[in-house]
Amino acid sequence: MDQDLVDRIYASSFAPELWPRVMDELSRMADARGGVLFAANPKAINWTSSDCVREHMAAYATEGWIERGRDRRARLMRLRYAGFMVESDIYTPQELETDPTYQQFLRPRGLGWTVSTVMSLPTGDDLFICLNRDFDRGPVEPAFVRRLDELRPHLARGALMSARMQLERARVASETLALIGLPALVIGEKGRVLATNHLMEALTEHVRWRAQDAFSLRDDAADQLLAGAMTTLHDDRSAPTRSFPVRGAEERAPMIVHVVPIRGAARDIFVGCAAVVVMTPVGTPQAPPVELVQSLFDLTPAEARVARSLVVGKSLEEIAADGAVSRNTVRTHMRNVMEKTGCNRQAEVVSLLGGLSPLGAGFPA
Repeated sequence: MDQDLVDRIYASSFAPELWPRVMDELSRMADARGGVLFAANPKAINWTSSDCVREHMAAYATEGWIERGRDRRARLMRLRYAGFMVESDIYTPQELETDPTYQQFLRPRGLGWTVSTVMSLPTGDDLFICLNRDFDRGPVEPAFVRRLDELRPHLARGALMSARMQLERARVASETLALIGLPALVIGEKGRVLATNHLMEALTEHVRWRAQDAFSLRDDAADQLLAGAMTTLHDDRSAPTRSFPVRGAEERAPMIVHVVPIRGAARDIFVGCAAVVVMTPVGTPQAPPVELVQSLFDLTPAEARVARSLVVGKSLEEIAADGAVSRNTVRTHMRNVMEKTGCNRQAEVVSLLGGLSPLGAGFPA
């Protein structure tokens, strides 16, 4: 057994960016072109791969093949085999010749022979490792499979450690926000709360804690906005509302919810951290800077100016005159502001924006 490779597998537990190199080395052991590692659950699949097959995996993910390949993953899961498997372990020859993933995706790309394994993680995800061999090279031989099986226990332990490390990072992130006075929680791809801090746990007037590590907002209107923000986390084209008021028991808007997507290098394959939810208080009435209003509620510059002008007491006619625009234009901006802030009345907008506190104010560290 290659001890250097085993060491790199465990190093990847602490540095997920090393997994593509591990996939490369496993692929060389199987005389394959490249490898893919992905963690799948009913709502999402996170993946990484060798550089040489990254383009193919990206196409697999974006062209709908993940859904069409569900049968292959299900077959692997049903077999419950603690080792690597090749096509003949999963399909009959007739099934393989009609399987769309092989016939329409892999073989046209010069691939078409794989060796794969699946592992269940305590996070609720299923971890798949799939090494892809060139079709002209032929099926992966048993000798290569046996070498990979020797490494499988190390791969399973490395993946488990990666998952636990990511959960710990989520916990540290939420606690760091508490140190600067911000109630916060980290949400995974499935809507599960991965970590929360004591400030968020104390907001029982605003937050309802549910079974299976789920949560919701007690304010029904705000909860609908939260659901919309979560379903559009990775689609900025839909212009989702990601900052909005949440009312407490007295029908006020004492808190503002901010949904911050986690993207790029901050994401991890084993625990899909999707977003951080932060709540900031509404404090002493004041006219907030127009830049703050714009950034918090995804407003256009014109919408932000209209909103701030209302806070300082200007009428729609005065706002129109100041901006050299029609009253109808101002009304349009006002409707957009109410929609993006989750308010139903102009007075609610004034109350909300007039009470914005600086981040971190109002909570003990």
